[in-house]
Amino acid sequence: MQVLLVEDDSLLGQAVQLGLADREFSVHWVRTGAAAISELNHHQYDAMVLDLGLPDLEGSRILAGSRKRGVVLPILILTARDQAHDKVTHLDLGADDYMTKPFDMNELAARLRALVRRQRGYVSSDLVVGALKLNINTREVEAEGQTINLSRREFELLKALMSAPERVHSRDRLESAVFQAETEVESNALEVHVSNLRKKLGHKEWIETIRGVGYRLTCK
Repeated sequence: MQVLLVEDDSLLGQAVQLGLADREFSVHWVRTGAAAISELNHHQYDAMVLDLGLPDLEGSRILAGSRKRGVVLPILILTARDQAHDKVTHLDLGADDYMTKPFDMNELAARLRALVRRQRGYVSSDLVVGALKLNINTREVEAEGQTINLSRREFELLKALMSAPERVHSRDRLESAVFQAETEVESNALEVHVSNLRKKLGHKEWIETIRGVGYRLTCK
């Protein structure tokens, strides 16, 4: 899961970045409102963690402006402001959740997972497609009732495919899901992970290659 963290406090920003990374999040951390707006304009994220007291722009302006431009990613406010009227104001501006500092890292991670599940229409943590079952939280995967062990990249690839079965997923979308914030990716890296995933699932035909476009999950 790719998260944009907007936080100007160096110690806190580093702690959140490392804490979420330990919980299988990919975090891109920026320290100003201008940098946050630039990231939202040029890159796709699954969620944003937004501080309100930024050095250049008030977080509420970033929140309101993002919603006016049609940005739909879940936004979680993380701030020291704990007054009820602040919570109400920012939830009404378009925030999906509001947490106050200090906070528990496990709770932050759980709330982000819940926000992304709701945004994607997931009713529970389980994705089930035919004989495949994947748990987003525990990262457990079963194929025909048998547990299979996947690498992080293989898991992200399968999760992306299972999020919309029978739909053709472009190479760009799958590479974004699998490699996330990595900048140096070999041209055939996606094909290698698809091949490895097919072998572990035990049914090569479950992942169909759509030449010139991408891949589709056809598991029944």
